[in-house]
Amino acid sequence: MRTLSEIAENTAREYILSNVPQKRILELDITVETTGSKPVAIAVDIELTLSPLMKSSNTEELANNAACKAFEAVENYLRELRCKSKT
Repeated sequence: MRTLSEIAENTAREYILSNVPQKRILELDITVETTGSKPVAIAVDIELTLSPLMKSSNTEELANNAACKAFEAVENYLRELRCKSKT
């Protein structure tokens, strides 16, 4: 079974890599922390440094959008689990 941390991290990484070529990323560090079980709390921290060649890219916006996508993926996963447990 995939963990919430894996889902969040993979989703954030996929989002960033779909918007920036990997060779233009100097640093990408994604940290996901989960605490509790009901309710679960999730924190996603993304450190992203792009190549100077990526002048037109807004690094902070890209990282924030990736974190939002990570939260959405976790939320969708939890909804699916909830629906399955009701059947």
